[in-house]
Amino acid sequence: MTDALAVTALYRYPVKGLSPEPLADTELTPGDPMPHDRRYAIENGPSPFDPAAPVHLAKIHFLMLMRNAALARLESRFDPQTTTLVVRAGDREVVQGDLSTTDGRAAVEAFFAAFCAAELRGPPRILEAPGFSFSDTKRRVVSIINLATVRTLEQRIGAPVDPLRFRGNLHVEGLPPWGEFDLVDRELVTAGGVRLRVVKRIDRCAATNVDPVTGIRDLNIPQALMRAYDHVDCGVYAEVVTGGRLAVGDVLVPA
Repeated sequence: MTDALAVTALYRYPVKGLSPEPLADTELTPGDPMPHDRRYAIENGPSPFDPAAPVHLAKIHFLMLMRNAALARLESRFDPQTTTLVVRAGDREVVQGDLSTTDGRAAVEAFFAAFCAAELRGPPRILEAPGFSFSDTKRRVVSIINLATVRTLEQRIGAPVDPLRFRGNLHVEGLPPWGEFDLVDRELVTAGGVRLRVVKRIDRCAATNVDPVTGIRDLNIPQALMRAYDHVDCGVYAEVVTGGRLAVGDVLVPA
């Protein structure tokens, strides 16, 4: 395969389960996910997570779209310089807090205690550990969504499919539908020297059933994938081999 992948969008998700933040560019570091991606999670009741010795836990321990679809109705923005999270519902700010402070975390936790009251197993708690990412996989990766694949799936389903349902870090054009799967175990490189190694297909769960704007469960993406293609995969994970600046408009070429 010689297809080049044009990066059409970059996103990070500072808080697991909350809204994406579009980026014009980002600085990637070897062996790390996108900076600030899934830096925080909101614990749903007591969990075994220990910030002093963080290990990967199943997402059921946290607030997330698969179980907490109403989260999609919120828009969140995180400022890494001030560690401040602002959450809005429609045109109204509903909470703001500095996640590095006890009072800031308490304010955010109190909001989610009320917003998700019927779905909580215990008091929500903001979790963070230096350098840790609350990804759905143990691997430290970035995720890539092939927009041609999403369009093909859309045609199969017969309904619009927002690529943001898949909560990827990179949206790319230039591959044929499902061509991203042929990149597993291959490397992608930019003219600026950023190098990614594609390591795994991404299997999809019921979080993709939730419309990322309305919070309504209006599709069954895993079921549609299985019926049409005999798998539930969409997108791929890649590890950063050589870091550097990656920007919208950059082109990734299979090495």
